[in-house]
Amino acid sequence: MAYIARNPAKASVLVVDDSLEIQRYLRTLLEMDSYSVETASSGYEALQRLRLGYAPQVVLLDLQMPGMDGLETLRLLQEFRPKPKVIMCSGMDDPEKIRAATSLGAHAYLLKPVRHLYLSAAIDRCLQESAPNRARDLLGSQLFVLPSPGPL
Repeated sequence: MAYIARNPAKASVLVVDDSLEIQRYLRTLLEMDSYSVETASSGYEALQRLRLGYAPQVVLLDLQMPGMDGLETLRLLQEFRPKPKVIMCSGMDDPEKIRAATSLGAHAYLLKPVRHLYLSAAIDRCLQESAPNRARDLLGSQLFVLPSPGPL
C-alpha cells in the first residue's frame, strides 16, 4: 500500500519543547505527514525566530518549560502578525491550565505522550479553521483536549 502525504501544501510547524527527545519525536511524526518542521528549545528561542521573520502556520507549544512557560509564550505569540495557530502540549491534565490556554487563544490541548493520530487531527483542524468561526466562540468550545494513550 502506498503512503499518501497528508500535507501537499507543505505547511510549516514550529515545535517548542525543552526536551530534545520530544522535539525529535514530534518532528518525526510531523515529517511523516509532510510538514515542514522547525524546533525551538524555549519560549525565548521561539519568539526570537518569529521576530527574525519565521512565520509557521502552527506552533506546538509545551506548557511546562524552564524560564518562560508555555502560557507566557502563548501570550507573547499573540502579538505577531500573522498570529500562528497554537496547539498546547503537556503531561498535565489541569482544567485551570486548559482554561488559561483557551483564553489566550490556543486551538487545542494535547496530552503527552502525543499520539500521531491526535496530532494530525489537531493540526488539520487548525489549518482548516477560519477566523470568523474562532471569533464566534470566545469561550473556547472549539478548543479540544485529546487524551494521552492509556497503559499498554
